[in-house]
Amino acid sequence: MGTFMGVYLPCLQNIFGVILFLRLTWVVGTAGVLQAFAIVLICCCCTMLTAISMSAIATNGVVPAGGSYFMISRALGPEFGGAVGLCFYLGTTFAAAMYILGAIEIFLVYIVPRAAIFRSDDAFKESAAMLNNMRVYGTAFLVLMVLVVFIGVRYVNKFASLFLACVIVSILAIYAGAIKSSFAPPHFPVCMLGNRTLSSRHIDICSKTKEINNMTVPSKLWGFFCNSSQFFNATCDEYFVHNNVTSIQGIPGLASGIITENLWSNYLPKGEILEKPSAKSSDVLGSLNHEYVLVDITTSFTLLVGIFFPSVTGKQIGKIAVSLTLNMTDLSNVVLFGACIEGVVLRDKFGDAVEGNLVVGTLSWPSPWVIVIGSFFSTCGAGLQSLTGAPRLLQAIAKDNIIPFLRVFGHSKANGEPTWALLLTAAIAELGILIASLDLVAPILSMFFLMCYLFVNLACALQTLLRTPNWRPRFRYYHWTLSFMGMSICLALMFISSWYYAIVAMVIAGMIYKYIEYQGAEKEWGDGIRGLSLSAARFALLRLEEGPPHTKNWRPQLLVLLKLDEDLHVKHPRLLTFASQLKAGKGLTIVGSVIVGNFLENYGEALAAEQTIKHLMEAEKVKGFCQLVVAAKLREGISHLIQSCGLGGMKHNTVVMGWPNGWRQSEDARAWKTFIGTVRVTTAAHLALLVAKNVSFFPSNVEPFSEGNIDVWWIVHDGGMLMLLPFLLKQHKVFQTTFPKMLGLRIRDWGLFLTLPFSTL
Repeated sequence: MGTFMGVYLPCLQNIFGVILFLRLTWVVGTAGVLQAFAIVLICCCCTMLTAISMSAIATNGVVPAGGSYFMISRALGPEFGGAVGLCFYLGTTFAAAMYILGAIEIFLVYIVPRAAIFRSDDAFKESAAMLNNMRVYGTAFLVLMVLVVFIGVRYVNKFASLFLACVIVSILAIYAGAIKSSFAPPHFPVCMLGNRTLSSRHIDICSKTKEINNMTVPSKLWGFFCNSSQFFNATCDEYFVHNNVTSIQGIPGLASGIITENLWSNYLPKGEILEKPSAKSSDVLGSLNHEYVLVDITTSFTLLVGIFFPSVTGKQIGKIAVSLTLNMTDLSNVVLFGACIEGVVLRDKFGDAVEGNLVVGTLSWPSPWVIVIGSFFSTCGAGLQSLTGAPRLLQAIAKDNIIPFLRVFGHSKANGEPTWALLLTAAIAELGILIASLDLVAPILSMFFLMCYLFVNLACALQTLLRTPNWRPRFRYYHWTLSFMGMSICLALMFISSWYYAIVAMVIAGMIYKYIEYQGAEKEWGDGIRGLSLSAARFALLRLEEGPPHTKNWRPQLLVLLKLDEDLHVKHPRLLTFASQLKAGKGLTIVGSVIVGNFLENYGEALAAEQTIKHLMEAEKVKGFCQLVVAAKLREGISHLIQSCGLGGMKHNTVVMGWPNGWRQSEDARAWKTFIGTVRVTTAAHLALLVAKNVSFFPSNVEPFSEGNIDVWWIVHDGGMLMLLPFLLKQHKVFQTTFPKMLGLRIRDWGLFLTLPFSTL
């Protein structure tokens, strides 16, 4: 469809929506022009830097279905890809809930207020009734949208042009209205009692009195603040008595100079009365009356960041031009709103002071309904786009088969539509709708989007710093410092907007990561984490080479020598049991064996034996490496293992082998020399030697060692290692209950023979 029709305009439709029309004026009024400008600028910088990183990935190769998930998984591996991909899916799903809640708010507050099912005469309970209305209508809208998506995406695409036209016309109407306000501001009166803002929903006239048949009588407002609505001698609220009722212009216009008053922030706690600081007011408290316009939520800079950020999220590919358009539009609107609209009107989230009108709509030209209808349809369109994209993202994750329990969501209808994924998306979106508050749902999806953006930037920076051979982006404006800066801004925004949501999002991603790691992801995409691991390993090995280890850091690094039978099965698997109990997963363990023969002829046998040993190591929970050697003679192969196993500072310092059994009955009269030769080679290499006798009687990892003894034979030297080995064994659960009483005792049928290097046998 081309760059303009296929990318640019659809991205605009998905980005411009609910936050711009419903919350940006409130953000400007609460944070002030300066701080609101900073909020918008930080969020826009975050998405702009991420767009640059995405462009780098997109120009490095083909990006199929899955978008950001594909980028992250192929750059950071299946574990990170699955974790962040699911977070991005949850963010897109909650975005659908946010757009639906925005559409319902426009519908019930500004289009058809009488359609509300739940009502309350008590103003303090009116917000609870509104939440129930949001839940009922939101669920109905969700079901309707899911049916549209289920029937076919082609219907969504047919409506796309209409939704796009609504967005463009609405944006242009705002600018036209702002220009017109400079010479002909709209009539938009706001009723004030002193410096306090009054709600216009229940009063008939902005005055304490009114004229009826040439008689001055109390107005309806009088009855709300006095104990009688008919007599002037009634007892009235103290603040009402000492302050005058005045009417101010809600939209004084671009040339009014109101921006100087709107520059500074005005954060308020929940339940506080909206006040105009520059208006005259008597210094009396009075009572809290429900006719005042009250703050519905405690505001702060961090809260506004979390609420506003979803307005800069949207399509993930090819959005640099969109980001620039968005940045200029949002930043200019911040200035225009602050320069045209009165501060108390900006802070009035639901238009209570202006007869329930949408403030942006009243500012726009030629009619407020351009914004009201346009924002409603554009929000519905964005919701449909999210319900269309989220199931496909989940389907892409499921088809990669890195998360087993998601396999069912990889299936689709005959036409390719992800039916099961759509149902799950609808169920999760319903959870967001049940929250019923746009201001509470927005920070949730902010976390998921920010985490996705963070890892996109991390992937780019990592690939560049590791100099990955296949990382050759053709995008000329990319640099790794931009990705690093974008990653830092994302991380900062996560904790600025909501530190507890940030922790929850990270915990969810961490749990998914560990689950994929535990299940053992079979995919291998040449990810950057593998390259990072190689670089870190190289750095650590070079550091270990700088000097010999200190005595305090010494621990047995084992080379376990196993003997294989004719069927390539391990003869004494309990040697690995002993190694696992001695090491408890710590330090270096190398399991080696020798196959007698010619390497060219026995290569296949070596691979089969290696797999057998690895499976046994996994069963015995031995974390280490396997090394198979093919040699003409067994003694030569063992000598090669002792000499060459390990790398740099990660070399074995201890050889573990079993006591030779049946050597007297062996057909080879010189078989005993293999054991003697191994002892001599170990001694020549200045390695410690551990020989386990009757190892087949050694306790397994699944049975506690309830009775019996272990002999530690103190042979030569100071016995330092011999005292260390019982301590290490004691750390394992098999010996924790009985081991302290076993030192110095003997068991008749088996034992451990332990020795340090010596010059002759």
